[in-house]
This record gives sequence, structure tokens and C-alpha cells, in this order.
Amino acid sequence: MKFPVFDLHCDTALALLGEDLKQTASLKQNNCHIDLDRASTLGGYAQCFACFTTTAGKGPKPVEVFEREIDTILREMERNSQQIALAYTPQEIAQNQEKGLMSGILTIEGPAGFGFDPELLEDLHRLGFRITTLGWNEKNPLTGSHKTGGGLTDLGKTYVKEAQRLGMIVDVSHISDEGFWDIMEITQAPVIASHSNSRSVCNVSRNLTDDMFLAICKTGGVAGINLCPDFLGVNPNLDTVCDHVFHFLTLAPTGKHIALGGDLDGIGSLPEGFTGVQDYEKLAERLLERGLSEQQVRDIFWNNAMGVMQRCCT
Repeated sequence: MKFPVFDLHCDTALALLGEDLKQTASLKQNNCHIDLDRASTLGGYAQCFACFTTTAGKGPKPVEVFEREIDTILREMERNSQQIALAYTPQEIAQNQEKGLMSGILTIEGPAGFGFDPELLEDLHRLGFRITTLGWNEKNPLTGSHKTGGGLTDLGKTYVKEAQRLGMIVDVSHISDEGFWDIMEITQAPVIASHSNSRSVCNVSRNLTDDMFLAICKTGGVAGINLCPDFLGVNPNLDTVCDHVFHFLTLAPTGKHIALGGDLDGIGSLPEGFTGVQDYEKLAERLLERGLSEQQVRDIFWNNAMGVMQRCCT
């Protein structure tokens, strides 16, 4: 059975670029984890394309990386307009699906590319950005990370409030534990962890504690299951991925707060049995084999992410 796939996070925009930021691959067909030809074999497809920037490490300035990622992913959607269209709202995602088109949604992973400036969020929202993290693995003017610790700054609180005012979903992936709880104290809208697993199943700081997951549920948000082996557990395979789903189900049995956030093209390896976007079908089959109903799989694969979009981005 084919299920539509709504994936909350990938790094394909950056993967299409070389070290000199010149485009080296096409979104239609490539050797990355995601391309449109393979995605077209699914029962429908909506992909959040992250534009990633960080102040950590050497290389081009974050603003140059950010601008090139935006240009590349928008150009590739335009070039492949018979297969995919940019979507600003959940209504447009649904309309694209009815037309047989895939949907692309712009998201921010790390606001370094625009100087962590909340005043620029309105322009980015107008361009199409609908989800934003507050950072990546380093401490920044908004917050600490899961690696550094440290909560939200005053500027970080302003950033959260402005994003939610605009209808941009706040994403807690990569944030510190302290920053997470600071967001929970001020949030006025559903919050997501676009690509974060269960810390109870795999005890790493990038994953969510049970209390964190339940707090996300309380806001009406979702956690997107990440396929990075480091965040899955020992000898990661499709069953290991399922283990995170089933643990979250023990905490929130309705299954309405679990989604997909594969981190495809942002990770160096994948769990055994998964080689690219087309293999979401294999994950669906394994979840069914382990006892989930078709409706539960459809919720995890599509409906739950759409529900958050409907609550935040209409």
C-alpha cells in the first residue's frame, strides 16, 4: 500500500551545492537521498526543505550559504514545475496533491544566515518560510544548543514571539534542554521537533525526553522521526526506527503527535534497509507488520504534519 509522505526536515538544498556553493546536482534526479523521480513513486509527497546555516566552522559566510540555498531550491522547483510546486499554506499542499504535484515548503535550520534578526522574519515569511529552528549545534545570540547548554536570551524570546505572530512554526530540534523549557513557558502556538527522536530509546542529547515529548503534545505539536543512525540506537534498522514510534505511542496513544523528519541529505549514513526517500514505503510496511493500523500510519506519514500546518500556517 502506498501512503503519502510529509517529511518535516531534509538538507537537500545544501546537498545540491558544492563546496564553492555552485550547484552540482538536480532536484529531479541525483545521487542524494532525495530526488523527485524517486519521490514520485510514493503515494504523494510534501517535503520541508531546510535552508541550513551555522557560524561554526570555516567556509563561506552564512548569509552567502543561505541565499544560495534559497535560490537553488526555488530554481529547482521552477525547473520541475510539472512535478513539484512551492506551498505557502496547507490548503496549497492539499491542492497540489489533488493535481498530482508534490509540494515544497521552505524552512530555516539555524538563523545565522540572516544574523539571528527577528525583524527579518516577516520578509522570510513572505518569501515562503513556514518553520524555523533557533539554532544548530553551537550557542548563538538566541539560545544555547543541545551541545552547549544555556537557555533563551531576551532576543531569543523575541524571536519565538515574532515567528509565532507571523504563523511560522517554532522548531525545537537542536536546542538545549533549558532553551526548550524556556520556549514552553512562552509559546502561544503548537511547537514541533522536526527531526528528533526519543531519548528513552536512544540516550543522546539531540533526542527528546519523555517530558519534552509530552510538552510538545500539549501544545498540539509533533515530533518528526529522524533517520540519523546516531539518534536511533545500536545497529539501526527499520525496526529501530519503529521502536521510537512505538515508545512515543506509549506516551500519547492517539498517535496524533508523531510525524516524519528524516534528516535526509543531512546525515552521512542511513539505517539498514533505508537508502533514500523511496524507502518510506518500506518503513510504512514495517509499521503495519508490527501492528499499526493503516489509519495510524497515514496519520504519522501525512495527517499529523498537515494538522500542525493547519493550526499554525493558514
